[in-house]
Amino acid sequence: MELLSVVLSVLVRGVGIGSTYALLAVGFVIIYRATDVVNFAQPALMILGSYFTALYVHNAGMPFPVAVIAAMATMAVIGALTERVALRPMVGEPPFSAAMVTVGVFFALFILSFRLIGTNPISTGEPWGFARLVVGDFEFRQIDIARTVLSLGAIGLTGLFLQRSKAGLAMRATAMDQETALAQGVNVGRMFGLSWAISGALAALAGVMISAGSGGTVPLDAFIALKALPVIILGGLDSIKGSVVAGLIIGVVEAIALSFNTTLTPLIGENFYLVVPYIIMILALMVRPYGLFGTAEVQRV
Repeated sequence: MELLSVVLSVLVRGVGIGSTYALLAVGFVIIYRATDVVNFAQPALMILGSYFTALYVHNAGMPFPVAVIAAMATMAVIGALTERVALRPMVGEPPFSAAMVTVGVFFALFILSFRLIGTNPISTGEPWGFARLVVGDFEFRQIDIARTVLSLGAIGLTGLFLQRSKAGLAMRATAMDQETALAQGVNVGRMFGLSWAISGALAALAGVMISAGSGGTVPLDAFIALKALPVIILGGLDSIKGSVVAGLIIGVVEAIALSFNTTLTPLIGENFYLVVPYIIMILALMVRPYGLFGTAEVQRV
């Protein structure tokens, strides 16, 4: 029973963090499908989302759920404005050039986050902390359950929006063929902005999920978001379903590696679990470079 409890705890932890990785990866996928550009600014959007959540909780006195929704709305606006100012002039340019612009946006927003947050962690006011949830003979961390439910819930709502709404249909048409969508009366530029807005909102929620239970947010947490890159490589750069599956795979494997980290330290060194996602990414590139669910014709940037 004790072994089963440990196994379930590791799996729940892996699914929790993997769901957050998937949430970040979906933001990458949405922008890539709409614009053919890999958005390297996503990690900075994530950290700013955490910052605005903390600002709304501690300065505006909002309840935590309201603050998260307000931060997501704020980051949606910032994401749309970023696309309009920095990326819209790059329409028609090679995807590599536009991707390099997003790198510049990342550094600009990253420096801004340092100015806003500083070097000391800030708390987002999340209610879970290190609390435990007891179910029969098993015990789990509440934050792992919250990450799973909220992240997968947000991805599910995003999928419903893309499948059922008129704007979602226009976004999917834009993703399939921008010129054809434009000929059919779709405002392609508006769809670009909408894709960035959705990505910014998802990044904000992911930032809250990553910082929750860790004692606070610091700007350097932005580099955690880079684990979304192995997820989109494994799942497929143009596949939302692939992002979910790959995120869960990488999260569980990382959690297993973390559970054995102390035992294997003499052989492989400390913190080996941190590089496990990138090892998976390298193997995926060698065996199936377009991912588990990606389209074989996808162009890599």
